[in-house]
Amino acid sequence: MAHVCVIGAGVIGLCTAYYCTQRGHTVTVVDRLPPRRNGCSFGNAGMIVPSHFVPLAAPGMVALGLKWMWNPESPFYIQPRLNPELLRWAYQFWRAATPEHVRRSAPLLRDLSLASRAAFEAIAAQPGHDFGLVQRGLLMLCQTAHTLDEEAATATRARELGLPAEVLDARQAAALDPGVTMNIQGAVYFPKDCHLAPDRFMALLQTQLEAAGTRFVWDTEITGWRREGSRLRAVQTTGTNAAAAEIAADEFVLAGGSWSPGLGQQLGLRIPLQAGKGYSLTLRAPRELPQLCSILTEARVAVTPMGGSLRVGGTMEISGLKETINPARVRGIIKSMVRYFPKFTEADFADVQPWFGLRPCSPDGLPYLGRTTRHQNLTLATGHAMMGLSLGPVTGQLVAQILSGERPDFDLTLLSPDRLG
Repeated sequence: MAHVCVIGAGVIGLCTAYYCTQRGHTVTVVDRLPPRRNGCSFGNAGMIVPSHFVPLAAPGMVALGLKWMWNPESPFYIQPRLNPELLRWAYQFWRAATPEHVRRSAPLLRDLSLASRAAFEAIAAQPGHDFGLVQRGLLMLCQTAHTLDEEAATATRARELGLPAEVLDARQAAALDPGVTMNIQGAVYFPKDCHLAPDRFMALLQTQLEAAGTRFVWDTEITGWRREGSRLRAVQTTGTNAAAAEIAADEFVLAGGSWSPGLGQQLGLRIPLQAGKGYSLTLRAPRELPQLCSILTEARVAVTPMGGSLRVGGTMEISGLKETINPARVRGIIKSMVRYFPKFTEADFADVQPWFGLRPCSPDGLPYLGRTTRHQNLTLATGHAMMGLSLGPVTGQLVAQILSGERPDFDLTLLSPDRLG
């Protein structure tokens, strides 16, 4: 058995640690934040989405992004800046957004999502493991006939991939979720999708890991690495005591989310990645409470019931690692919510504190998962964008298989960490 050092305590890092401990490995988790943190694994929409088999880099996204760029309240924004890494990322995104890329990626994303869904079910089935898992499906809500036609085409492709999908008119959608009033033309229903409370899932993982003897090193930045040839021997940190200042291990997993490129650069790795800032607002006592999670398709806004609360989130703002809130982006989310759900008002959100998280976005819309050729005992698990929670368990399982010398359950060629660097 190996000593595994996992860098990053987000959902990818904790899932990796969880499945590594299950295989008997000793695990140390290092994170730059304190234990009471609120990164992008906590305030997201909590969706498990086999329906999302189309990668972010898809035909039409470049034109749509350019159109949205000029609206400060739109779902997508890139802050213009002369940054070589951003320019290179944008060029690679444009190169990747092809029908062929979608065709090749869709079966893998489907398989990963379904495996992750099964893993969530297995975790939830254990005694005391309640993290609000609800298996009632997802509605893609459409306000225009044109969008409904586009989503119907996606539903056809889903069925070709073996994923159930139903096209509904407004009346049928209302009958499926009668607890909320909707202003829509119709919807597409994906019954295999699920939702959960992400903060409860994260708390459960951390509790389980602590009980299993996992060592957590909090409030600690990575400053360098000790190497011998192609093997990493230790990670050097800002820790104030000798045990934390240098952490030796047999295997290292880089799961640093949007901070992964900087950490990789210290090792001579180029990891094309941009931080995609997303926002959410949580209504503790909503006027209406839907039973299904949904996506407001034209607005790219996600709406998720979490117990008695309702979380509304969205936007993709690429502006670097800035940990600030752009009020215009938040206004766009609120305005979209009241257009689709007319019983709600903008005043409902007046006293709600917006949350934000920085999602790690690769230029081709696929995560980086696997070993690098440069360092024989380094594995990357990052770049999941909006799919981090959804793909967390399967990512942890695959990394644990790699570190145990096993053949991964899936062909990870498309996810190679070296494919774009």
